[in-house]
Amino acid sequence: MNRLKSIVDKYNSTSLVLRISIGIVIGIIFAVILPSFRWISGFGDLFVGSLKAIAPVLVFVLVTASFVQSNSKLDKRFGMIVFFYMLSTLISALIAVVFSYIFPQTLSLGDISISQTPPAGIAEVLRNLFTNMIINPIESIRSANYIGVLFWAIIFGLALKKIATDNTKNMFTDISKAISVAVKWVINLAPFGIMGLVYDAVVHNGIEIFTSYGQLILLLVGCMVFIWLVAHPVIVACAIRTNPYPLIFKCIRESGLTAFFTRSSAANIPVNMDLCENLGLDKDMYSVSIPLGATINMNGAAVTITIMTLATAHTLGLSVDIPTTIILSILATLGACGASGVAGGSLLLIPMACSLFGISNDIAMQVVSIGFIIGIIQDSMETALNSSSDVIFAATTEYFNWRKEGKEIPKL
Repeated sequence: MNRLKSIVDKYNSTSLVLRISIGIVIGIIFAVILPSFRWISGFGDLFVGSLKAIAPVLVFVLVTASFVQSNSKLDKRFGMIVFFYMLSTLISALIAVVFSYIFPQTLSLGDISISQTPPAGIAEVLRNLFTNMIINPIESIRSANYIGVLFWAIIFGLALKKIATDNTKNMFTDISKAISVAVKWVINLAPFGIMGLVYDAVVHNGIEIFTSYGQLILLLVGCMVFIWLVAHPVIVACAIRTNPYPLIFKCIRESGLTAFFTRSSAANIPVNMDLCENLGLDKDMYSVSIPLGATINMNGAAVTITIMTLATAHTLGLSVDIPTTIILSILATLGACGASGVAGGSLLLIPMACSLFGISNDIAMQVVSIGFIIGIIQDSMETALNSSSDVIFAATTEYFNWRKEGKEIPKL
């Protein structure tokens, strides 16, 4: 018994990043030498399923509790976070345009069919957003509809704030702490879950994906890495006037890494909440801004929509002028805000962007199919960029206000 306790203590004291790295290596090894042991992938299903199951409840309770317990209304910091989310997404789309012109891509389009139906246009995307807001709160939690979860949590939080007694505040404090502890238990088992996810990915996807669409994948990944290491640091540095890379790298390690494998911004919300707490951010702010970021802060989605649309235009020999690319970037930014926070959520918005060039829906859906083929890498990188930037800009907003108030920005 003592030996088992010492093993558990050793496991818990080891860096989560190191444990995840070991899980990745073990997953690859098992996939190579034990490809028939499909039960190993069950660890990944359990991990992602657990995160997806508890994340909506966590968001609802934390957001509601933040309003019940707060002594003031959401201040201008919240508006600044939203500004950073939208600005970074638009900049990402514009960078994708530039990369697409420097490294133009063409696609091999064939007779590929797909059963899913894309939105007809940006109006439908926005209508869906507003419709999702007013879906029954219990149904929103059940179906992980984060727009609805966030909306009703704010409504209930504001209502409870007007009538809450000290006992009510204490009750919500205890409930939010209990759920947060449960989330930490799930996250602590991430190495086993990611081992299963890697095993499943390697078993089901051969190296052909790296050869058939290698250049397209490199363009998408290269663009996202550029945004991570150049665009985001510039935005952060301009805001907080200090070296942005410690914050950037910490968010990549502790948020981007898990998001890469879960491929879901929604499932990564608990991870981001925990990271914000470790960074010492204001819980009243990040308990609202992080779930919101998982919905509207879609830097990677804007890149995917833009690059895949322009690749289609290049394939068809269409001439694309600068004003049209600017409109495309704005459309991609608005459309990305409506992308679902689950794996492949941005791909079904490609036909909407393609319609800007008069590209038929049949051709556009072939491009969506290609997106699903390369999704094991593209969607993983996209989600990692999306999710980590939620924390990056939440922290940037906090540190910007700390600097104005004369407080010292912590060293990371």
